[in-house]
Amino acid sequence: MRSSENRRQARQLILRAVKKTETLAELTLSEWDLLIRCLRVSKLLAYIGNRLAGLRLIDQLPEQVQAHFDAARQLADYRKQLVLWELNRVNQALAELGEDIVVLKGGAYLLLNLEFSNGRLLSDLDLLVAKDDIEAIEQTLIKAGWETTQDDKYNQHYYRTWMHEIPALRHPDRFVEVDVHHSILPLSSRLKPDSNLLLNSSILVNNRNHKVLAPCDMVLHSSVHLFYDAELKVGDFRDLVDLHELLTHYSVEIDDFWRVLLSRAQLLDLERPLYYALFFTKTLFDTDVPQNILAEYPGKPDYLSRKLMAFLAPLGLMPEHPDFPEKKVSFIRWLLYIRSHYLRMPLNLLIPHLWKKAQMRLSAE
Repeated sequence: MRSSENRRQARQLILRAVKKTETLAELTLSEWDLLIRCLRVSKLLAYIGNRLAGLRLIDQLPEQVQAHFDAARQLADYRKQLVLWELNRVNQALAELGEDIVVLKGGAYLLLNLEFSNGRLLSDLDLLVAKDDIEAIEQTLIKAGWETTQDDKYNQHYYRTWMHEIPALRHPDRFVEVDVHHSILPLSSRLKPDSNLLLNSSILVNNRNHKVLAPCDMVLHSSVHLFYDAELKVGDFRDLVDLHELLTHYSVEIDDFWRVLLSRAQLLDLERPLYYALFFTKTLFDTDVPQNILAEYPGKPDYLSRKLMAFLAPLGLMPEHPDFPEKKVSFIRWLLYIRSHYLRMPLNLLIPHLWKKAQMRLSAE
């Protein structure tokens, strides 16, 4: 088999795993070998394992395949417990402040008990708070034993001047990082969604003393995180799967979901990242996005941008065949890395920042 055919097979297998999980029991051992390696690098091994278990297909797989899924699911369950315990400790430490704290991303999916959340390999706890409260929250956590993960003066200045979060905190007795945000995008970003709108619309999770973003805001946060703030590298492919799951779930659960989602995107000035979220979930996973929404989308990027992203993003996001990597994919991921920084910072800040980071990397070697 030629290398190009091998690469195409890898992409087809991972898309099949997400779109048609029920057909995976038909795979040969060589196909399983390739798929498992692709799922692992995409952080989707436990997710697909849970889907197979839910379909009662896991016992039909070869034993050596089952072993990989069992190990991945156990690791995901362990990480889930670590994050929930960290949230418990954070809540206890901050109880005296009485401020609203909104749990973001994977932690929010866990609190809501969304089906796909159990297969996520969580490594941190993301929180959103009011900007006026962030200093008090940081100092309270530090007094309670958490420590900053950034000792370098430049990084400290960069985070506190331009970023949408303080440097990550970690308790020395535990392994989960706590990322405290006051916005969902850096202060230097071209897009500036109003965090107060997100905080004011947040909802209390039933039977838990925690808040999460409203459903449409969760979709928008995931969209902006992936298509505006991220580098669109292979590990981010899981975030696109999250978007597929969120859209699939809430479009059924919420009446008039698509109209409310588009209206909210317009209010928060997040129409472009949402367009890419809708376009790529529909293109890659056949997510049930109404066709007229994409055709008539009010914040659609220009034709050239759409074509470039349609070519670049799948190659950057999807795992390559582990035995047949392509040089052009490395170049594409570099372009997407530059794109992510360009969107987050104007050139007069970006060029000195990248130069400083390059110097820091060279001095560390």
